[in-house]
Amino acid sequence: MTEADPVTRQPARLDGFVAVAGDDELWDGEMESYDIDGAEILLIRIDGEYRAYDGICPHQSSSLVEGRLEGSTLTCSAHEWVFDARTGNGINPHTACLKRREVRVADGSVLVSRTATAASAAR
Repeated sequence: MTEADPVTRQPARLDGFVAVAGDDELWDGEMESYDIDGAEILLIRIDGEYRAYDGICPHQSSSLVEGRLEGSTLTCSAHEWVFDARTGNGINPHTACLKRREVRVADGSVLVSRTATAASAAR
């Protein structure tokens, strides 16, 4: 894993991506919150693959890491909004969606994009 700057403790940065975790840091079915440029990012591991989203529920800005991940279903703890953790699309309500972040795994690190894109809420 690329070392963080020992003075500022900022994550390593590489062409628009930030190393947030080691590639073996999360087990399947686990999630953790990280900070990128002051934004809370939710990193999830499902079926051996990492997915990342802005870590705030679009409903009332609650932290999603405080919610539940059951299989591929992510439920916000505040008001029970439910999302497909594989896509970021809303399940209840289906019109909601999470902002996705591209994820790369390289040299033993999980790298997350500094910019987000909205998941499609279309059905």
